[in-house]
Amino acid sequence: MPREQQASRAGFTLVELTVVITILALLSTLVYVTWEALLPRTQLNSAVRELASTLMETRSDAIARGAEFRVEYYFEDEEDHPRGYRVVTPFRAGGVGGLAAWDDERMALPWKPLPANVEFRSITINGQIYTRGSCEVRFDARGSGTEHTIVLVQKPYDNLYTIEVQALTGLIQFHDGEFLRQTPEDKDFN
Repeated sequence: MPREQQASRAGFTLVELTVVITILALLSTLVYVTWEALLPRTQLNSAVRELASTLMETRSDAIARGAEFRVEYYFEDEEDHPRGYRVVTPFRAGGVGGLAAWDDERMALPWKPLPANVEFRSITINGQIYTRGSCEVRFDARGSGTEHTIVLVQKPYDNLYTIEVQALTGLIQFHDGEFLRQTPEDKDFN
């Protein structure tokens, strides 16, 4: 075979290169779309875990310290706080020490903002539903807490997750989607 024919067969043709580049582009698009679908759910799960961890720690602190701890929730960003939550301890602010005599003397821990695309859809406290403004729950020294459910929504996907805090025990349950426990009636016990 002459050298000229060998040299022309040594490389790839333009058609072969175009096919390979097209296949790689399709695969990269598929990987991007799959990652884009998985990432939002991961961000919502992370926000749920962080909030649940804060609630469990607050309940544990209330039991260990023998005093009432509170959690404040805020639906909107404002000048003095982000959209999120914080723990308010029973201790005096400013490093003075001891228990606060009045609510406005209580030491508040730093704010924990929700991720940019996650927000409170609703918070139901003892049957009352909040969707704007702020609300507060309590954990007492026996470990019981204010009965409430927190529904988190992730925009723009509308993924929902509910954290439920039981009143008597203060324990936490998780529910995929929106969940609201129905109040039992007398007929439920027959």
